[in-house]
Amino acid sequence: MKIGVIGGSGIYKIEGVPSTEISVNTEYGDVTVFVAQVDGREVYFLPRHGLGHSVPPHLVNYRANIRALQGLGAQRVIATNAVGSLNSEIKPGTVVLVDQFLDFTKGRRSTFFEEGKVVHTDMTNPYCPEMIEVASKLQTPFPLRKGGVMVVTEGPRFETAAEVRAFAKLGGDVVGMTSVPEVVLSREAGMCYLSLAIVSNFAAGLQDQVSHEEVLDIMDKLNAQVQMFILDLIKAMPEEKHCACPRRV
Repeated sequence: MKIGVIGGSGIYKIEGVPSTEISVNTEYGDVTVFVAQVDGREVYFLPRHGLGHSVPPHLVNYRANIRALQGLGAQRVIATNAVGSLNSEIKPGTVVLVDQFLDFTKGRRSTFFEEGKVVHTDMTNPYCPEMIEVASKLQTPFPLRKGGVMVVTEGPRFETAAEVRAFAKLGGDVVGMTSVPEVVLSREAGMCYLSLAIVSNFAAGLQDQVSHEEVLDIMDKLNAQVQMFILDLIKAMPEEKHCACPRRV
């Protein structure tokens, strides 16, 4: 079993796990990946925003990142996503195992299939149910919520209070900027995808003001705990897939 790990804001490596840095060439660009062994499984760690958090969410080369993991043979992807809460009952410090998304991105290249090939990928259950189930059974030092709807916006700005009210009425639980098109591309590449949606703040209107510093502060506090959870999750994943996620097309 080969597993890709995509680290979001505040998670730029897995501490205490020796790794080797490699560069993977794809038709969409070169990608830096850190290769490690965890419990006999090959793990490919990829910092979504770069090691110095230099790449904003709307400029991430999502196609290159997912193609790199696919080319390395990853069968599953574990991703962290910093999100804001749309629900006063989902408090900062909670990790949500989201199972659906609402896409409000605008200008991103969100598919591998362009001219010359028409493919309509099934996204009924975009996040792998098997991975969600495995993750939900692990012990955690932080609140863990199974299931939820992630609203994904273009960024890099935060949402307005009016948008937040609308997203909540549409059924959204949390809002972030990076899960789409990442989860879509993973599905197209035949890789199961799990999001650990880390609630770093209440969204606009549920608190007076939202800042990126607030996001990084919560992520810094949860960093070590989330990294340990990822390691436990890698070890707990079954060797064979038993989910209904579509395979490579």
